[in-house]
Amino acid sequence: MNEHRETRRTQRLGAYGVVVADDETGTPRLLLTRISPTGYPAGWWALPGGGVDHGESPHDAVVREVYEETGLTVLEKRLVDVHHVHTVAPGRDDRFEDYHGVHLLYAVRVAGVEPGAPLPTPHVVEVDGTTDVATWLPLDQVDDGVRQLLPAAQHALAHLTDYR
Repeated sequence: MNEHRETRRTQRLGAYGVVVADDETGTPRLLLTRISPTGYPAGWWALPGGGVDHGESPHDAVVREVYEETGLTVLEKRLVDVHHVHTVAPGRDDRFEDYHGVHLLYAVRVAGVEPGAPLPTPHVVEVDGTTDVATWLPLDQVDDGVRQLLPAAQHALAHLTDYR
């Protein structure tokens, strides 16, 4: 059989928020979400965000997605970077997939972040979605080898000064 015919091709446009804030002790933290068992790849950590719906503005999508995945309201957003990932490998449902993800990365400020005050507690709003946890992680713990980060999160972490 022709392997190319059996390979599913997927291209996905997503809008993601890079939310960095200092907690009440002055420790810088990054807002991250974890992919639920119904998502792919389950258990990996990501930036809050996701797919831009057909006909939706990416600027609106990042606001919607940050709220759905964290319960936090976006006050300001600024498009900072475009990241992409292209893989040809076993993917969803263990089917071979030619996947191209295009990630629009926004610097985001959310409501409730005040100097010297505790950070607002994130919580997943979307029911039965692909996110099961939202949390603020200290920057020195984000890429400590304990959790697996999706490439867009790794990219944002490597360029964090662009988002502050």
